[in-house]
Amino acid sequence: MSGIDKLKNAAEDAAGKAKEAVGKTTGDRDLEAEGNKDQTKSSLKSAGENVKDAFKN
Repeated sequence: MSGIDKLKNAAEDAAGKAKEAVGKTTGDRDLEAEGNKDQTKSSLKSAGENVKDAFKN
């Protein structure tokens, strides 16, 4: 996984956490769900990249 991909995934995860927190605070369930979705997407991307890296070595 390249450093740029790691940074993008970390930024997407952080944005998802922020959306989720704002959604919880304001009672906006849609925003909270969107934040959770962004975090899940970021985690899946990271897992996929880790699998690719494992097969490279």
